[in-house]
Parts: sequence; structure tokens; C-alpha cells
Amino acid sequence: MTEQQNRKYQEYVPDYEIIFAGYKKNRDYCLVIPVINEGERIHSLLNRMNELQIHSYADIIIVDGGTTDGSLDLDYLKSCNVHALLLKTSPGKLSAQLLCAYDYARKFKYQGIVTIDGNNKDSPEPIPDFINKLKEGYDFVQASRFITGGTAVNTPLSRDLAIRLIHAPVLSIASGFHWTDTTQGFRAYSAKFLFDEHVAIFREVFSCYELLAYLSYIGPRLGFKCIEMPSKRIYPQGQVPTKISSIRGNMELLKVLFKAAFGKYNQEDK
Repeated sequence: MTEQQNRKYQEYVPDYEIIFAGYKKNRDYCLVIPVINEGERIHSLLNRMNELQIHSYADIIIVDGGTTDGSLDLDYLKSCNVHALLLKTSPGKLSAQLLCAYDYARKFKYQGIVTIDGNNKDSPEPIPDFINKLKEGYDFVQASRFITGGTAVNTPLSRDLAIRLIHAPVLSIASGFHWTDTTQGFRAYSAKFLFDEHVAIFREVFSCYELLAYLSYIGPRLGFKCIEMPSKRIYPQGQVPTKISSIRGNMELLKVLFKAAFGKYNQEDK
């Protein structure tokens, strides 16, 4: 029997194209950046990472959800030491994008995966620290602006209260681990955790924003080693860069939260 036939679930990977990819530089770690029409925000982030020489710690992989604003010029990306650009061609939003990148990371046998949003709200300075935590044996490293050493700047009040009073407490109770910043996409995972068959991330149910909440729930439940690390998250003054609409989008996030907390995304043994 093949490896896939031995799995306890039917694996699903969204369709994607590899627009370009450099050679894997004998590293065990990659950095995944999901983007769609981020404009100058992704340029600012890549410039900051280039100054920090992040590419010397991890191969940088950008996964595009369908950018049309011209911000992903290939020559520019290569000048910023981006290792690969992937284009999701299947339906879906953030979770589908992440699955494309995680499939790529699995194929190239990376041992650890860091993710950071492409909208330049997160300071990339802690990325080497996240990788060091993976090397120490942690399986899930979560950035938090709310713990000692973390910084939150211009966070919209409604979002701040929703995270502190609803999202983080619900997932903390459900998972058995004390989380403080559970909507944060700035994270790191060990391959051991992310590709575990009991975690089973490669399923079609993970299409929009389900995957982040599910992983925060399932990691501690299955006994994987988790930790939060301080980070700086800065919202620009004025318009908030987000792909989540104010009312409908936030209601969808709450629906996802409670489905995750009640185990609705759990992989059942067949």
C-alpha cells in the first residue's frame, strides 16, 4: 500500500502553481508569507527582512492568493532573496493558501515552518528566536503582543477586546494551554506537529480562516510542546489593513472559533 492509502483520511491539497523556485539552500527551515494585493506593505516587509538577513535563517516562500496590484514583480522578489513564489489556483482564502505552502514545505522536507502575514503589521525581528525555539524542541511557537516583552500599537479596540475576552479565553479553555493572542498569524511549527496524521491539516474543510484556530486547539490537546513568544504588532493609523470585513467577517471568525473549540474540525479515525 502507498503512504497515502495508509492514511486515515482522504488527503486534500489545493491546486497551486510554482511560479519560480530557487534551490533549497540546505536549510531545515522555511518562512511562509501569504499575500493578496498587499501593495507596498509586502515590499516594506521584504525590505525589513532583507536588512535582517532572514534568508540566512530560512528559505522565504510567498504564497499568493491572486494578486492583481503588480506588487509581486519577480525581479524584485528575487532581489529580496525570496526563495519561491507559489500561486493558489483553487478556491478558498487564507487556509487554502497556507495548505499550498505547507504542501511545498512537506515535499522539500523542511523540518520547521514559520508563518508571518504579508501586510507588514508584524515586526520580523523575532523570526530567528522562533527558529531557535523549534531547535530546542518546541512544536508550536505563537507570537503574542500581549505577554511581557510584547507590544501592541494602534490595535482597534473592538479587536483587542474580542481577542482578550473571547477568542483567547475560549481556545485556552478548550485546548488546555494558556493562549493570549490566538488570532495572530505570526507563528512557527515543527514538521512533526504540522504533518502529523492525527492533526491532518490536508483536508478540504480548511479553506478560509479555520486552520489557525484549529491548530491552536489541537496542538496542546495532542500533547505537542507549545509556547508563546513576545512580538510587536503595529496597526497603521487610519485604515486598518485586513481581509476580514467588519461585521460579517468577524461573525464568521466567531463561528470558526466555536467549531474549533468544540472539536468540529477534529480528524476522526476511520
